[in-house]
Amino acid sequence: MDIECTGKRFEFYRDPEKNVTAWQKTRNRKKAKIKWFFTREKADLKLSKYYTI
Repeated sequence: MDIECTGKRFEFYRDPEKNVTAWQKTRNRKKAKIKWFFTREKADLKLSKYYTI
């Protein structure tokens, strides 16, 4: 499983935004996929306490 994180502190307020934008452009260019570890049914069960169906 790949977990992506900057793993660093940012000195300036705009730095996180710039880093996330660069990361997003790279993922989009690579056509990166997301591997889901649950089904919608399992998510509904787990999250049902937060909303009504």
